[in-house]
Amino acid sequence: MARRMGTARRGKLSVLTAVLACGLMLAGCSEKAVEGTAQTHGDVGGLPVTHFESGPKEGAEDADLDVENADHSEMDQLAINAVADLYEFWEAEMPKNFDEQFEPVKRLVSYDAESSPVEICGESTEGLVNAFYCQLDDSVAWDRGTLLPGLNQQFGPMAVVTVLAHEMGHAVQFRLGEKSNISNTTQTIIKEQQADCYAGGFFRWIAEDKSSHFRVSTGEGINQVLGALFMIRDEAGQVYTAPGAHGSAFDRVFAFQEGFTEGVARCADMDAQEMAERITETPFNEQDAGEGNLQIEERYLNLLKQSLDAAFRDTGANPPEFRTDGAECADGTATARVTYCQDENVIAMDVAALNELATPPQRGSSGMEGDGIGDFAAFGEIASRYSMAVQQATGAALDDDNAGLRTACLTGSWAGFASEPHDGEQQQLRLSPGDLDEAIAEMLAPQSLIAADLNGERNAVGFSMVDAFRAGYTDGMQTCEKNYG
Repeated sequence: MARRMGTARRGKLSVLTAVLACGLMLAGCSEKAVEGTAQTHGDVGGLPVTHFESGPKEGAEDADLDVENADHSEMDQLAINAVADLYEFWEAEMPKNFDEQFEPVKRLVSYDAESSPVEICGESTEGLVNAFYCQLDDSVAWDRGTLLPGLNQQFGPMAVVTVLAHEMGHAVQFRLGEKSNISNTTQTIIKEQQADCYAGGFFRWIAEDKSSHFRVSTGEGINQVLGALFMIRDEAGQVYTAPGAHGSAFDRVFAFQEGFTEGVARCADMDAQEMAERITETPFNEQDAGEGNLQIEERYLNLLKQSLDAAFRDTGANPPEFRTDGAECADGTATARVTYCQDENVIAMDVAALNELATPPQRGSSGMEGDGIGDFAAFGEIASRYSMAVQQATGAALDDDNAGLRTACLTGSWAGFASEPHDGEQQQLRLSPGDLDEAIAEMLAPQSLIAADLNGERNAVGFSMVDAFRAGYTDGMQTCEKNYG
């Protein structure tokens, strides 16, 4: 179950003189294989886990809406069907939750940013690869030429629906005004978090099979949605109070999950106080050389072990030793990049492979061209294997149904520990901007270890994995045993 976060722990992993940084990676990027199969334990906001192809419903009749400049292409029809379903959703939800009648937007506009620009919101859409709501003329517009096909190709058709649900969320909040904590002076971050949350409420409706045009599985389907939210996050180092700030992936996924789990009335409650308490976006520290990205090498591994030993000191676990001569145990068992050798109480690493994972993609890259995510992904995988010693000490099985989620939770609890200063240590690892986004990217990747059991069998439900990691990060390790024991 999604939970509202308390006072925010902000930033990324760093030494007090160096940092673990964040990169850009999307669900589905290529990585070295991890042996084992996917687990699907847990639920998705109270709904059962389902697995089927998500997208347009077979045989559904296309909607017919008045759209300016439409070319009747596949992408336009996908957008039109999404808007039609959004109208149906809000015509029911707005009276039920806010005692207001929903009015459709005055203009729907399709354009091609490269070849078919139009005038909207007082400006030309030439070169504008975007989808947006404009309050000035109460319009929703989308680029059918580049944006929608790109989203569809990378994440599937439900990514297109996600973006339009977000934009319709803006139309809703301006219709509600004060009932949605919105005025002309409202911070951008509040508007954007609410819109992500409203989109989450809409996707709950689809997942409950109430949509006329779409179906979405709570397994792979929602994973694709979370991947799309990751792609449209703010870059690491953004300040949440800045004009135009939308939120980190960690923030945006949280807002979506709140709407999905709690309903649209929850979204309207998001206000400036909540943003100040939970948003994780902060600028880079002056000590964050290289935007906070560290190499996986001896000095930082020593600091990582120091951090993990301190974080889990009170669990009774015998701290495992680190070995850097390859990710394989004496008995031949292994998981890719890093593995926990249970009989030896050793964490064995392939440093070269971890450094590949720790290398952030080039700026502007989607991250799907290579294996790199950023250093927190690599340090987080090591922490996840360390958590095996912790689970063993507390009597938990290392390969039971909840092992993957418990691992994600414990890894999150260590990230929370590392986000705070600790007395008496001259050098520490700490979070730096974007690390939490890297955790999400790693968990959405096909071979996640942050949410995997001893044998590398990962939990395949992105919603549950992120929820477990966030629970540990926000509430500490005590919640891991309580929720996933």
